[in-house]
Amino acid sequence: MEIKFDETIREKAPGVRLLVGEATVVDSPTDDRLWSEIETVSKRIAESYEMPMVNKRPGIAATRAAYKACGKEPNRYRPSTEAMCRRIVRGDGLYRTTAIVDLINLVSIVSGYSIGAFDRDKIEGEVLTLGVGREGEPYEAIHRGPLNIAGMPVLRDSVGGIATPTSDNARTCMTSLTRHLLIVVNIYGEEMDPEGVVSYTTRLLRDYAHATDIAFNIWSPDATAPVYME
Repeated sequence: MEIKFDETIREKAPGVRLLVGEATVVDSPTDDRLWSEIETVSKRIAESYEMPMVNKRPGIAATRAAYKACGKEPNRYRPSTEAMCRRIVRGDGLYRTTAIVDLINLVSIVSGYSIGAFDRDKIEGEVLTLGVGREGEPYEAIHRGPLNIAGMPVLRDSVGGIATPTSDNARTCMTSLTRHLLIVVNIYGEEMDPEGVVSYTTRLLRDYAHATDIAFNIWSPDATAPVYME
């Protein structure tokens, strides 16, 4: 999968990097071992942050800054990591769903980065382009319905948008039948180092999603080729 960056995002968020991973997986209901890991991290976050400090985490703050630069108000359309951490600090916790969804959420709250996770076989074409949403551009967010992505960073395949840091598109979402997983970690400013994200995600995928054929690359606007990570 090749990643490109359009001129608008190069101007508005020149420091952006996308950490892109692929793997062959088998999903299942979240088991108690994974949920215990999530509860341990959630407890640490709840004890470490008061609500006004959640959006000051470096990864979250950098994503919010990119939203503002692109023309979106991040308090109305929060990045997914911020929304999850706010739930945790508020005492609501995260939803328990399936192993892949929950382990991706775990990596997100640990790293501070919003992460997209997709069924690779539903993506149209071999190139994804990061740009900025346009007025009236259609987008059907998972569990949210139509989402106004104008002025929001958006990742597109050959058909249209598949992901924003706020929500992925229902068109390319994972199901219990998903076997080829694509992960995109949005790094607008560094909090957890990419090598740490790769190591942590790889361990979780192997432990809880029976993952094989795991590979990561990191793409940036100023690079002519990706950096192989795993």
